[in-house]
Amino acid sequence: MRIGLIAMSGIRAENPELIKVGLTLPGVVERSRVVASLPSLSLLTIAGTTANLPDVQYQYFEVADLRAASALPTDIDLVAISSLSAQIDEAYAIADRYRAAGVPVVMGGLHVSALPDEAAQHCTAVAVGEGEPLWPRIVADARAGSLQPRYDAPPGAYFDLAHAPMPRFDLLDASHYNRFTVQTSRGCPHLCDFCASSVLLTPRYALKPVERVIAEIRQLKLLRRRPFIEFADDNSFSSRAHYKRLLAALREERVKWFTECDISIADDPELLDLMRASRCRQVLIGLESPVPDGLNGLELRRNWKLKQHSDYESAIRTIQSHGITVNGCFILGLDGHDASIFERVHQFVERSELYEVQITVLTPFPGTPLYERLGHEGRLLEPRNWRKCTLFDVNFAPTHMSVEALERGLIDLAQRLYEPGFVARRRQRFIERLAAQANPYL
Repeated sequence: MRIGLIAMSGIRAENPELIKVGLTLPGVVERSRVVASLPSLSLLTIAGTTANLPDVQYQYFEVADLRAASALPTDIDLVAISSLSAQIDEAYAIADRYRAAGVPVVMGGLHVSALPDEAAQHCTAVAVGEGEPLWPRIVADARAGSLQPRYDAPPGAYFDLAHAPMPRFDLLDASHYNRFTVQTSRGCPHLCDFCASSVLLTPRYALKPVERVIAEIRQLKLLRRRPFIEFADDNSFSSRAHYKRLLAALREERVKWFTECDISIADDPELLDLMRASRCRQVLIGLESPVPDGLNGLELRRNWKLKQHSDYESAIRTIQSHGITVNGCFILGLDGHDASIFERVHQFVERSELYEVQITVLTPFPGTPLYERLGHEGRLLEPRNWRKCTLFDVNFAPTHMSVEALERGLIDLAQRLYEPGFVARRRQRFIERLAAQANPYL
């Protein structure tokens, strides 16, 4: 049986002005370019669940390669597509073409799990929830010619990452990627209303055993001697004892890596030492807002980030003093934001000397509490225009400014934050601070 895995990648803003100025705003587009260059770990992982079936063969395709081709690959018995919301319309179009050609299509991922009935109009079967427990059943049914229209993960259950398969990294052409992903955990202890991450797929925070993470990294080292690893986690380090064991083992692998986490890592000097010793180069931290009003009510379980807010600047300096750069992320247009937010973000970045900064606009992704709330409040502008789920396009009515003010503010702030001189000064200050301390991490 021949199975085609189609990865939908790339982020492109819908706003024509954002597209026009995009090339002059490297901080806005650079991160999306990195994301676009990452292989689809979800597809590679589900392929790993059938490694014991020698008659099942996989081909991996990036959507960019399919766009460049004159026709879709046809020597395939089954197609699997995973897509985020921003690319889902193109994913549906590809699925429609394959179904018209008589090839069954299975679709899954965050968007499909949030809106399975919508996706079912374009494919043969939908996979709702975590893919690992579903995919072997799907393949077995496809081989028997009895593919079901829907496969649901058991309610309230979660996949034990102790049984995680080895992703099929061997399907990749390593020369096409500047970094590779490895998942060490799934889920997040914080429940932010805007978050469209694996918290929508799993009800709890799960950890992958240290030995399995290291085995995946060693597999990647067969593709590239010194791969740059991006941990595909929603929030690394939530279990400190586990991660300290992982970092001790990771130190021996001599690979550089990046991850996403929260600001609390600044409170643990031992963890920071281990992170740097194991070659952590940068952490991406969702600061969300430089003003408390933007943080109040952001989390549905507790106001954790609001309580951390007064320590943001000192925490950033602590982390960066260990030679680990911080990429601080801000969301523009939160309910507590008015038109002053753009200047407040710029001032915070300047004071804190963030090495890197990422700005986005509040984005109501389907399936999130934010989407439901804004829908009830009548604030969604185009409720089913998924092409605007790019993190840069405004598709809701802010509370304290106009849509136009938010769109203009994003562009103006980006031009200021990513002005080459401003970026160079922040990065130079990072080096100078380490040098002034005779810092061993320099």
